[in-house]
Amino acid sequence: MAQKRPFNEGKRHFKKNKKQKKSSTNSEGSNEEVLLVDVRRLLQNTDPNERREDKQDLPEPFAEVDLTISELSSTGDGLAEKDGRIYVVPFTAPGDNVRAKVYRHAEEEGYSLTDFVKVLSPSEHRTETPKCPYFAQCSGCQFQHLPYAYQLAHKRTIVEKAYQNFSHLPQSAIPEVGETIGSPLQYGYRTKLTPHFDSPPNGRRDKRHGKQVTWPEVPPIGYMKKGTRKTMDIEDCPIGTDAVRIGLKSERKRVAENIEKYQRGATLLLRESTERVKKADPGEQNGIDGEEDGDVVMEDRGESIHRKTCITDHKATSTEYVDDFRFDNPAGAFFQNNNSILPLVTQYIRSHILSEPQTTGRTKIKNLVDAYSGSGFFTITLSSLFQHSVGIDISPQSIASATHNAKLNNLPRDSTRFIAADASSLFDSLDITKYKPEETVVVLDPPRKGCDEGFIRQLMEYGPERICYARDVGWLVGGAGMYEIESLRGFDLFPQTSHVEGVAILRRKEKRDGLGSISGEKEMAVDDANV
Repeated sequence: MAQKRPFNEGKRHFKKNKKQKKSSTNSEGSNEEVLLVDVRRLLQNTDPNERREDKQDLPEPFAEVDLTISELSSTGDGLAEKDGRIYVVPFTAPGDNVRAKVYRHAEEEGYSLTDFVKVLSPSEHRTETPKCPYFAQCSGCQFQHLPYAYQLAHKRTIVEKAYQNFSHLPQSAIPEVGETIGSPLQYGYRTKLTPHFDSPPNGRRDKRHGKQVTWPEVPPIGYMKKGTRKTMDIEDCPIGTDAVRIGLKSERKRVAENIEKYQRGATLLLRESTERVKKADPGEQNGIDGEEDGDVVMEDRGESIHRKTCITDHKATSTEYVDDFRFDNPAGAFFQNNNSILPLVTQYIRSHILSEPQTTGRTKIKNLVDAYSGSGFFTITLSSLFQHSVGIDISPQSIASATHNAKLNNLPRDSTRFIAADASSLFDSLDITKYKPEETVVVLDPPRKGCDEGFIRQLMEYGPERICYARDVGWLVGGAGMYEIESLRGFDLFPQTSHVEGVAILRRKEKRDGLGSISGEKEMAVDDANV
């Protein structure tokens, strides 16, 4: 039976938000732009005589087509060629023979979006049994059917193609991308989930007329169905930690019992919080692998026990441990959602930002500047390597959290501190006699949209010896850029999905002409890089 949604509804899947529309320096290609690059490359290898130019030759709305998947796009979708046209099929693997249902033709671009229907004959790469019953419908995960080694290899190609296609750099300026660093946990890793539910069908009309909003039934609570704006009802999510999964069940029950109190839809917060308890004696090890009172998850960590619970109040304080570092944050604030891999990230940065051959004659790195420091993760975990460390952020709330976290971890105030500064003058707050550019590394972990042009100009004017960053690299390296990419690789913070975090270590190329000045480089070449 044909689906009820209008044909071409999938167009909304690629709708850009306001920030993307306004920004000419967007730090990463949109989902559609990334897909188009892969589609156009495949189309170049097709026979022009086979292409269906007439709209009447295209499959009818919701027609089913049998396809053979040739490769995975960087979006995580499978790509198949048929009759000179590319079909985009989610939840597939190269070599799969599948049946798919067409729901949108991008006629001018030469591709069609489809829904996955079923596997006719599986690829050799389709070896895993998905742990989630909603996989192949929910838009959250793309790769539960693929072995983890294959996921990591594919994510290496994602980083490679991102730099090739969006950095605006010549191939000679891009080093070989290292193997993707995998997550110690492939399931049960997300310490935060945010399921949602929508307003009732007549909710807006009732509110306009001053009527009490009524709910004919408990709405679906979960995540978007792939390619649509429809919310699926999700009872469990296996990529969440055990504590978060318990919290999901509790919150679903609470919402169902109190649905009439809601006047509109809402997004729920599920954030894991950890209490570290030292063992009094070996006898306390007994029974710690189970749950306490049904809502507490106990984990044995050798000399201590981690008591994990789920917080649902945005204003409450959540606690996380990364190695032996403790971080307290407002539960609704940003913190990386996979803390199992964070020690590997900091280990990689430690081993690369200080490595320097003794024969280079360069000054030793002594200082750390952590721009966009948030609650202080990089500043705190890396501070022992430097004489002076400073975290800078425009949010007073983040600086308050970071300062509190530095105190929790017993870091001396004279060598580790945090300051709130406006983005337009972030580096003006630095003591240049203490934070000499040639002795300083800058770590950048900005929001997803990346740094704006004004910030990059400040960074170039300051001219630190090294930079650890993943976005806007074209601005810093291309044209008359002062830096070269020393190392580049991806980190898999989100297993089972198509997302990968790239980390690049940049080193200054030119010698300096005095403190912070850049000989012959007063103008910055803006390459509008998407990496």
